[in-house]
Amino acid sequence: MNAKKRALGKGLSALLDQSGVEPQPVYDIERDLFPVGTIGKVLLESIESNPFQPRTDFDEEALKDLAASIKEQGVIQPVTVRKGEDGKFQLISGERRCMASRMAGITEIPAYIIAATDNAMLEMAIVENIQRENLNPIEISLAYKQLIDNYQLTQEMLSERLGKSRSSIANYLRLLNLPGEIQIGLRQDLISMGHARALVSVDDVQTQLEIFQDIIAQGLSVRDVEEIVKSLTEIQEEPEKPAAKKETPAENKEKYQLLQNQLSELYGSKVQVKNRTGGKGAIVINFSSEEDLERILHLIKK
Repeated sequence: MNAKKRALGKGLSALLDQSGVEPQPVYDIERDLFPVGTIGKVLLESIESNPFQPRTDFDEEALKDLAASIKEQGVIQPVTVRKGEDGKFQLISGERRCMASRMAGITEIPAYIIAATDNAMLEMAIVENIQRENLNPIEISLAYKQLIDNYQLTQEMLSERLGKSRSSIANYLRLLNLPGEIQIGLRQDLISMGHARALVSVDDVQTQLEIFQDIIAQGLSVRDVEEIVKSLTEIQEEPEKPAAKKETPAENKEKYQLLQNQLSELYGSKVQVKNRTGGKGAIVINFSSEEDLERILHLIKK
């Protein structure tokens, strides 16, 4: 049975209209004859999305601009795919180029074809995106976590593997401890990485959310937020005053008896000090006649 042939492997030389360069072989996509390690033009409809793609947010306007460029000049840099089954391919890197090509109405795209395991696909997709610095902070955080979980790496090992400082990796991973609302704000560029790093230092979730809302409503700078967090930390670190020693019933009775004796001596009459619960009470001064009352009042007025 004769299989329908498609010219899918002319390579970058044909794409860039270079003359005098021998074209690459013609491959039969229906028989999956694309050799590993070659660059060929692959039908977009045969490319499946990368299930390990760390990037989830794509700027619609930027995609439109890229689509216009592709429509005018074509795809300059090949995407990277791995061979699948039944003539299908899985995308490793180049998600934006594929999306923009579809928007531009392109049916074929130059692709570098490799053999890769699931773990290799994950690592290549993450590393390429991180190196291009086109991921938002939360996507980078999730990508680091994926690599650590999939490869059983420590932060130190990941640092060496990616050429990033350990402190940088630790700071990104800490962002995943923030409430979902703040993570979304970071994804949508409502706050910066600096804001988020300051908020991570706040232990109370409700306080984090209140400061987050203030950042948006008042346009607080990173420095403003750092000062707020610093003041909160200082309040929390203030030593607690020792609780007042609770008096025993015997000590309490002795104190009021002493007070009664002192007042009785002062006014020259019997005085009773009655204490009640909650720190309340009454002082009763006894008098024996109208003249005695006048005398006591005269002493009180002094």
